[in-house]
Amino acid sequence: MRYPLSIFTVALIATMPFASAASSDVIAEHLYQPRPASMIPALAQTGTYAVGVTTLDVVNPQQFNPTTQQSQDRPLRLEVWYPVPKGNSGTAAVYRDVTRTGIPFAIQGEALRNAILAEGKTDAATYPLVVLSHGYTGYRTIMYYLGEHLASHGYVVASIDHTDSTHAEVDIAKAPFAGFFSTLLNRSRDQQFVLNYFKQKDSALQRQVNTEHAAVIGFSMGGFGAINTIGGCYNFTPATVGAFTGTTDTATQAQIQQLLNSCAGGQYNEVNVDPSWKAAIAIAPWGGQHKLFSETALAKISVPTLYLAGDLDDISGYNGIKWLFDNTGSTAKYLLTFHQARHNIAPHPAPTAATSNELDLGTYHEGSWSVQNINEINKHFALAMLDCHVKSISAQCSYLDLPPTITVADYKDSGWKGFPARFSTGLSWQSK
Repeated sequence: MRYPLSIFTVALIATMPFASAASSDVIAEHLYQPRPASMIPALAQTGTYAVGVTTLDVVNPQQFNPTTQQSQDRPLRLEVWYPVPKGNSGTAAVYRDVTRTGIPFAIQGEALRNAILAEGKTDAATYPLVVLSHGYTGYRTIMYYLGEHLASHGYVVASIDHTDSTHAEVDIAKAPFAGFFSTLLNRSRDQQFVLNYFKQKDSALQRQVNTEHAAVIGFSMGGFGAINTIGGCYNFTPATVGAFTGTTDTATQAQIQQLLNSCAGGQYNEVNVDPSWKAAIAIAPWGGQHKLFSETALAKISVPTLYLAGDLDDISGYNGIKWLFDNTGSTAKYLLTFHQARHNIAPHPAPTAATSNELDLGTYHEGSWSVQNINEINKHFALAMLDCHVKSISAQCSYLDLPPTITVADYKDSGWKGFPARFSTGLSWQSK
C-alpha cells in the first residue's frame, strides 16, 4: 500500500535524532525518599529477588515505514529487568536519557547492571514476561520503578524505546507531532513483537522467560497500543484520520484509514489475540475520548484488564478512559481512579534537569499528588493484577476485591486490603 509522500513529510523529522543520548558525565540522582513500610501499600514492598538489568537492541524485520513507504527493518531498544539470586554482586544501574527539550539527566537505579543469571534454572514458570510501553513522547526507563519492582517479585520486564516516539527523537517544541503517525501505526505491533522476540528462546535470558504467561502495561499511547494488543481493534474514521494526519484528500484518508484499522499486533482479517496475554494494565490510555476503538471489538476482549486514570486527565480525558472501561468485555476488569489527578500518573518523579521549564516538568508533575505516592500505588496494584491473573495466585486476587472507596475516617482500617489506614486517600475503585 502506497500513499502520496507529501502526507508524511512531517514524519521525516522523526527519522533523525533530535537530541543525543544523555551525557555520561551527568551525575546520577536518587529520585525516591525512604519511607516506613507501614506508610505504603503492602504490595509496593520490594520482593524476594535481587534484580538485574540489561539493554538489548533488537530488530523487527520488514515493517512498513510510512515515511519511506517501504518495508524496512524497525530497530527497537529494550531495557530488560530480571530476577537474580540475592547476594549477586554488580554495579547498580544508572538510567540516562534526555528531557523533552533535550536536557540530559541520569537516575540512580537499584537493579544491578548485567547481573549474572541464575545458573541452570529450569522453572521458567516463575518468570512470566511483562512488556512495558511508554507514552508519546517518552523513553524506556520512564517507569523503571515498575520494572525493578516487578522483577524483584519474579517477573521479567521488557520496556521498549518506541522508535520515532522518544524524547530524543522528537523535537516537541518545533515539530511536536513528527512521530505521531508512526506511533499510531506501531504501538501494538511493537508490543506483540517483543513477546514474539522472547518466544524465540535464542539466549540465556530468553530461555528463563515463560512467554505463555505474559502481560502488557502501557501508559497513554502505550495504553492505546495495549488495548489493541488484547483485541480492541482500532476504528479510525475519515474524520479522525484527517485530524491526526493532517490530510484532507478523501482518497488518501481512505487508504490511511485502512492501514490504521488493525487489531492485535497488526492483524487485519481474521483476528486472533495471542493467548499468551493473560493481563493488561492501561494507565491513562489515549484514544477513548475520540472513540478510536471498535465497540464491538472492545466487547469481545476477554483478557483481564486494569485501567488507571486521573479524573482530571487533560490528555486522554477521564470520560474517554471510563468509556473504554465500560465497553471492555472482560469479566475481570477494574478501574482505579486518582481523584484530582491529571495525566501524569505513570512516570517516575521529575529529575532535576526537568525542573527549569514547564515543557519538561509538565511531563512528570501532578499538582495535587506526590508522584512518589502515585508510583507506590501503581506498584501495589500492578503486582496484585499480575500475581492474580498471570501467575494465578488466588490469594493475591483479594487485593483486587475492594469496595468503591477507602474508609477515610477510620484510623485502624482503610477498608482496602494492603492499604495503610491514615495514608490512603483520594482513590476510588470499580470492578466487574
